[in-house]
Amino acid sequence: MAEHTAAVSILSDAFGRVHDLVGEVTTGLTEPVATYRLHPEANTVGWLVWHLSRVQDDHVADAAGTDQVWPLWRDRFGLPFDDYATGYGQTPEEVGAVEVTGELLAGYHAEVHRATARYLESVTAAELERVVDDSWDPPVTVSVRLVSVISDCLQHLGQAAYVRGLTERG
Repeated sequence: MAEHTAAVSILSDAFGRVHDLVGEVTTGLTEPVATYRLHPEANTVGWLVWHLSRVQDDHVADAAGTDQVWPLWRDRFGLPFDDYATGYGQTPEEVGAVEVTGELLAGYHAEVHRATARYLESVTAAELERVVDDSWDPPVTVSVRLVSVISDCLQHLGQAAYVRGLTERG
């Protein structure tokens, strides 16, 4: 029981850190900075934050067996993608289509974070052990999936902060 409580506490803390970092990257983020590309095929700050939020929304909702929050935000973003696109495998042209403000990104991510926090409040030890993808060896459990999402989010946030810094100082 103590291990389960500690694991959920660590996961909650990590997702809280992701949320805080999204806030740092998006605060005062203008569309020109959000859409700036260091290279014609490079990811933008806006795409990186949108993508990491979409992946968290998609993967956590799947693990929780709940609806994603994206349908409530999709029209506000107005992106020319499939309804449930997360950014995986997108072309440079599709990356460039994410023309958004920091405020919109922060709002969407905040709702994704709230959904994640609600799910974590209900997670049991058995839930952490539940297999969500048996196509891998070893099969992916909920706990492994959540750590993967955190890792992906942190990598993309580091990229976004770096690109924003270069853009604003360049």
